[in-house]
Amino acid sequence: QVQLVESGGGLVQAGGSLRLSCAASGSIFSINTMGWYRQAPGKQRELVATVSNGGSTNYADSVKGRFTISRDNAKNTVYLQMSSLKPEDTAVYYCLWRNFGRATYDYWGQGTQVTVSS
Repeated sequence: QVQLVESGGGLVQAGGSLRLSCAASGSIFSINTMGWYRQAPGKQRELVATVSNGGSTNYADSVKGRFTISRDNAKNTVYLQMSSLKPEDTAVYYCLWRNFGRATYDYWGQGTQVTVSS
């Protein structure tokens, strides 16, 4: 099992910035991916960004150029720096830890609310 603790959500005006953090502990595999997904009311959960243990990143088109994902492998922590926030970024943001072994194992954080006011 992997435990994830998220922090950093909140209320911000459009154009503002927020930084999310997610710290992992437990049964962590050496080959893994960390990332963020989000779910707005009435919508499906969608990818925001991911980063592999090797540093490869992947972003949703809607956040490219505005959000930056990074990780500290020594702390097993992933960060999401969000800038130029828009009201449509309002959602619950979930941290993902993905272990790659004989099978792929996904673990999710409890979610943190991000609200962007216009």
